[in-house]
Amino acid sequence: MKSSAEQAAIEKRLKAAGVRPTAQRIALARFLLNGADHPTAEDVKKWADENFPKMSLATVYNTLALLVRAKLIKEVKLPHTSRVIYDDRVSAHYHFLDEKSGKIYDVDPSEVEVKPRLKKNASVRGVEVLLRGRWG
Repeated sequence: MKSSAEQAAIEKRLKAAGVRPTAQRIALARFLLNGADHPTAEDVKKWADENFPKMSLATVYNTLALLVRAKLIKEVKLPHTSRVIYDDRVSAHYHFLDEKSGKIYDVDPSEVEVKPRLKKNASVRGVEVLLRGRWG
């Protein structure tokens, strides 16, 4: 069982983001913010089934959407696939997909050179980079 200090920290973080800390939200936020490794909604539901019985799929999806809107996690849609992952690292970074294992790694932007050449009047809100290959 996780510590009450950890639960209090999660509750505080949810409240600071304007999210009402229900038992289900606290449970899912604990999983997502404390070490879940780029899970899909299906991964989150599987974890919930094992650790928080009777949580509905709708609750999982609604909570994921709420945590994304609150900017506590990021939703990352992988190009050329229907796969969507959730990332607790909300600061700017890229992803590397190991095509052999399917594992996704975080990559610091300083490790990749991206030089877009855009029209002068273009307005960029963000950059998503997905590198593919073999890790290691």
